[in-house]
Amino acid sequence: MNSKDRRQSIEKILLEANNAKKGSELAVTFGVTRQVIVKDVALLRASGINIIATPEGYIIPKIQVDSIRRVIVLSHTKDEIEEELKIIVRFGGVIEDVIVEHPLYGEIKAMLMIKTYEDIKNFLSRFNSSNAQPLSTLTFGVHIHTITAESIEIMDKIMSELRHRGFLILD
Repeated sequence: MNSKDRRQSIEKILLEANNAKKGSELAVTFGVTRQVIVKDVALLRASGINIIATPEGYIIPKIQVDSIRRVIVLSHTKDEIEEELKIIVRFGGVIEDVIVEHPLYGEIKAMLMIKTYEDIKNFLSRFNSSNAQPLSTLTFGVHIHTITAESIEIMDKIMSELRHRGFLILD
């Protein structure tokens, strides 16, 4: 298979996938190295394909015209990360990303795409085993999430619970 056909196949796999696909999985599928997949993904992005790299792998987001999206500002301790994520997921929300405003670098954004308790478990497992600090430590706990929900009622429940717990700064 030539590189053009491989890129078309990668795009098709990502469009049809229900879960993120790791670069290493795609490399095995196509019999190439992960570095070749990284290059292919970069070329697909350059051609206008909206491929997002998450901690779980690559995805092409499904466009949900009727979903509600909000950008919210929150603050909590490192020990409260799990609770914050579970509040959002419990009501059916998706945590798309985390953003912090850094005084030197400006906006720093990481894609999360957390939508299930299993996603939370995997994220926390990677977090705890990496000895890394959350981005929000750069801003003393203050951070931004883009969250989506299927309805305004679901979004209102999420916002209400985050507000009740004292996590929500602005909404």
